[in-house]
Amino acid sequence: MFVKICGTTSEADALLAVAMGADAVGFIFAPSPRQIAPGVASDIAKRLPPEVMTVGVFRNEAPARVVEIVNGVGLRAAQLHGHETAEQARWIRERVPFVIQAFPAGAPAVAKAPDYGVDVIMLDAPRPGSGQIFDWTLAEVPGGLRLMLAGGLTPDNVTEAIARVHPWGVDVVSGVERSPGAKDPVKVRAFVAAAKSTEEPEYEPTAHAPFDQDDT
Repeated sequence: MFVKICGTTSEADALLAVAMGADAVGFIFAPSPRQIAPGVASDIAKRLPPEVMTVGVFRNEAPARVVEIVNGVGLRAAQLHGHETAEQARWIRERVPFVIQAFPAGAPAVAKAPDYGVDVIMLDAPRPGSGQIFDWTLAEVPGGLRLMLAGGLTPDNVTEAIARVHPWGVDVVSGVERSPGAKDPVKVRAFVAAAKSTEEPEYEPTAHAPFDQDDT
């Protein structure tokens, strides 16, 4: 199970996530209580092991700016969390090694997810970062696409969520915080442990060598 700890704002929290076994660390560049400056994210990313996926999170940002920040900061992936078009997502994917496209669960656009040409589809609550849980029966993507589940996940419910949805990966922000932007070590450890305890036979690591979990 691929585990992403998002909303990281400090080196200490990034290193904590890695030490607890997270596969990816996310930095939010969109307006948010957890927003981080590219320069700060760059300094943190340089301290992380190469096998950890570092992800820049954007919302309705100009595609050229997304590419500029991801590559300039030295991140491994972009997460698009706005109303990006399929054309914009494909343009970014041609210039960034790995792209996650987020949709609100149940949105009509999910049916067109294959057109985006990205690596992973994330389904989230209507208000990203709100800590709200959505109806998991809506957590469906067209066949063959990797699904990352987000939205209100916590150490207490992630096992049930995985059992019901069978995602490729899970993403958490507020569910492992003591305050917006500050991680709780106990919650981070419990979340990763709970998610990893649900490894399923159909799980396959990404095809991109730096992120293959078999190499970690």
